[in-house]
Amino acid sequence: MKIVFDPAPVAGGFRMPGYWIWCGSVIKGEDGRYHMFASRWPKSLPMHPGWLAASEIVRAVSDHPAGPYVYEETVLGARSPAYWDGCSVHNSHIVKVEGSYVLYYMGTTFPFPLPEEGEPLLPNDPLVVAARANKRIGVATAPFITGPWTRRDYPVLLPRPNYFDSFLVSNPAPCVHEDGSVKLIYKSRPYEGHSYGNMQLGLACAESVNGPYTRQPEPLFPPAIHIEDPFIWRTARGYEMIAKDMDGSICGERYSGVHAWSANGKQWKMTTKPGEPVYSRRVRWDDGTERLMGNLERPFLLMEDGRPAWMFAATSDGSRGFYDCTETWNMAVPIREITENDDE
Repeated sequence: MKIVFDPAPVAGGFRMPGYWIWCGSVIKGEDGRYHMFASRWPKSLPMHPGWLAASEIVRAVSDHPAGPYVYEETVLGARSPAYWDGCSVHNSHIVKVEGSYVLYYMGTTFPFPLPEEGEPLLPNDPLVVAARANKRIGVATAPFITGPWTRRDYPVLLPRPNYFDSFLVSNPAPCVHEDGSVKLIYKSRPYEGHSYGNMQLGLACAESVNGPYTRQPEPLFPPAIHIEDPFIWRTARGYEMIAKDMDGSICGERYSGVHAWSANGKQWKMTTKPGEPVYSRRVRWDDGTERLMGNLERPFLLMEDGRPAWMFAATSDGSRGFYDCTETWNMAVPIREITENDDE
């Protein structure tokens, strides 16, 4: 598969002063406007791993898919730490199912206070360790794009002891069929001794978004294929997936995009070749500039007239991604065309 992008609008997308912004998914509402569900957390915390401590999911709106998007409300925030999603919510993915809106997301909780402004939050902090280990996938539902949103007391997907997804589950990427059934691709990690292994993708299937979900016993790809941030959609020939290449060993460009194809959504074939990323961190902007972004993650495709028309992605300035960025935002990239090769 080859995706041809037009230059990204510099003034498009969604950003907010004072906040780190991530995880944008977009849907056209019953009001004819475009609604982006995104993660934000205060800049008083570090970008990473601050999202594990205090991310919330907000809704921003634009009259055009490119944006700029303007914050309207916080959809899901912190609640009691006694809940599975009581402290931080992230990885939003919005879909519409049989007239209702369904928001897939990752939630986590921990029994520690947030650090005071200026205090460090390191990867080995007990709060971060607990928050990472408690990552679960759940759904919230609403009759209208503006809510009210109903959260569940329990997640729809948990880790499984003694499987490849024994440590955590996150990054939900659902494909909802016309009959309401779901194929849900998710990110996981196994717990190996006293640490966790490489990111792997799993498949869970259900008759409805509320579950119960039945999972395949094995990951979709061998552990050597190190990818995350999947997005999947249905086409006439089966299912397509784009995802982030964690180390560049597949597409030749670290943190850029790869493509995989499946006839049935269960067995997947990686089709990307070295040197041919399906999307690149080197972005062309509509002011004529080109820039290697610090991040380009959580790709989300907005469908119009049955085809992908826009890609939204979380991006950052700097050169080392999480570690030296000063700004993050969700950018919008227009898709000129998609070529589907014969990947069978």
